Formats: sequence, C-alpha cells, structure tokens
Amino acid sequence: MTSQVSTSEQVFAARRTKRLLLFTILILLVLGVAVMSVSAGQFSVPVSDLGRVLSKEPLGARLLDETVVWRIRIPRVLLGLLVGAALGVGGALMQAVFANPLAEPSVIGVTSGAGVGAAFVLVTGWNFLGGSSVPLAAFIAGLITTVIVYSLSRYNGRVHIVSLILVGIAVNAVAGALISFMVYNAPTTSREQIVFWQMGSLNGAKWEHVSVVALVVGLGLLVSISMAGTLDLLALGDRAAGHVGIDVQRLRFAAITTATLLTAGAVSYAGLIGFVGLVIPHIVRTIVGPANKILIPASALGGAVLVAGADMVARTAVNFADLPIGIFTALVGGPTFFILLRRLMKRGGMR
Repeated sequence: MTSQVSTSEQVFAARRTKRLLLFTILILLVLGVAVMSVSAGQFSVPVSDLGRVLSKEPLGARLLDETVVWRIRIPRVLLGLLVGAALGVGGALMQAVFANPLAEPSVIGVTSGAGVGAAFVLVTGWNFLGGSSVPLAAFIAGLITTVIVYSLSRYNGRVHIVSLILVGIAVNAVAGALISFMVYNAPTTSREQIVFWQMGSLNGAKWEHVSVVALVVGLGLLVSISMAGTLDLLALGDRAAGHVGIDVQRLRFAAITTATLLTAGAVSYAGLIGFVGLVIPHIVRTIVGPANKILIPASALGGAVLVAGADMVARTAVNFADLPIGIFTALVGGPTFFILLRRLMKRGGMR
C-alpha cells in the first residue's frame, strides 16, 4: 500500500514538473518572439536600443525608432499574440466539445461566415465605419453563421454532435460558394483584397484594434478557464456527464459560444489564419494531457507564439514585402498535423 502511494506521488510530482516546464518554456518563447518581432523588420531596431526606445529616451540620430516601435511594431506584435491566443483557446474548446482532438472552430462555420462578411463589405464598398467596417462585418457574420449552424442542428430541443458537424459542413460549403461568387464579380482591387484577407495578415494593426481584441480574448479566456473542469466531464459521454449533475446542452452551448466569440474576434482583424486552433491544442495535449485547466492557458500561449512568430517571418522573409501569415501557419501546421495524425492512427485512435 505504501509503495502504491509513493508511486502515485511520484507520478503527480512528475506531472507537475512537466507542466511547470511547459509553461516556463512557453512564456519565454512569448517574450522572445515579442522582442525579436519588435526589433526585426525592414527598418531594424537593435535589441540593445529597445530599452531606451520603450522608455522614450532620446536616441540621437535614430529619431524614427520611437515612431516605428510604438506606432507600428508593438501594436502589431500585441495583436498577433492576442489573435494566436484566441485561436488556440477556441481550438481547445471545440476539441473538448466534440471530444475529438481533430476538431477546430471552422467546423461550426465561424471562419467561413466571417469571410462572407468581409468579402461583402470589400465588394460593395460599404465603409460605413471607415477602417472598422470589414472587421465588424466579419465579426457579426461569423456569429450569425454559428447561430444558423447551431439552430439547424437542434432537434427536439437537443443538439447532437453528428448533426452539428454535418450542418457545419453544409453551411461552410454555402459560405464558400458565396465568397467565390463575390470574388468572381468583384473588381480587380476588391478581388485582391478579399484573397489577401482570406490568407491572413496583421498589416495595419492599430492600438484600437489591440484594445478590442484584448477585451474579447480576456473575457473569453476567463470564461473558458471557469468552465474547464466541467468540460473534462464531456469526455465521459453525454449520459455519464448528465449523471454527475452536468447540464450537457447548456455547457456545450456556452463552450461553442465562447469559442465563436474568440475566433470571430481574432479573424475579424487578422483574416483567416488556419491550423492554429487545430494543431496547438493537439500538441499541448500530447505533452501535458487532456486536463482543460492546463490545456486552455497553455494553448493560449502556444497559439500566441505561433501567430506572432509567423507574422515576424511573414514581414521579414522577403525584402519590402508583407506576406500573408496563413502561408507560414500552414507550412508549420500542415506537416505537424500530419505527424500527429499518424501517431494517433498508430495508437488506434482513428478507426
């Protein structure tokens, strides 16, 4: 008996050490990527000068440093970190809801719906709110699409996972067709804007964008962590979760709503960035296990690192060019997802 207790304590200690190490590495990566992103670019600012720039001390001849860092670099870096955190947490929530490590927010149509809203504004030129018109339209359209998917999936007052997935596939197909129709009929300038938006970019990030996304991400993260313990029970199945006092339908609705708000808030300002919500929670789960109290904040940090790092590469890989972020997240996420999928198949998780 004593040996069993000792073995259990060793297991728990090893698990705590692994989690502490993971969070330490992720926090260091976030800080490292942030510093490198602020420093790197076509107009580089040496890391040794960042302290004085951030404190707004005079730098002699380099008078542009303060403007570049405070008005361009820092808002863009912060927005990238927030967008990545939102997508990572959204993916973790959807994987908990579907009890499937291969799920992501696009399953319920939020990203394709946001694409329809953005394309509509870009084609019609309805700039009723100036530069905020496209993000607002994308955000509202993403929410509306998710409401449609959820409503069409209800039968006898309940939403079943299979029906939610199938309706999501159908709505995604319709949204894709609408986007293609608008791209086909759009003038050349609008067509290029739509295509570029669909590939994701943080170009033109402003402090007001950061404040809006920070509010959405902050609230979403708090709600996600508060429901993390009950989300773990969904892995037992609806009936077993119901037997321990969980209102499965209400919990599922709350998780889907939170994931939708996070994802819609992220893509509204950054465009469609793929693989973050799919790959990051999956990688974190393989390291620290499925406990959502750990998985959700770790996915936020991991998503922040991936998006901010991809943005840094996107704007420095080619001189005088700002490439779409989606290119690099797909280059990282695609092979990573394939490796994880193969491991899952070998363990018998895919039948």
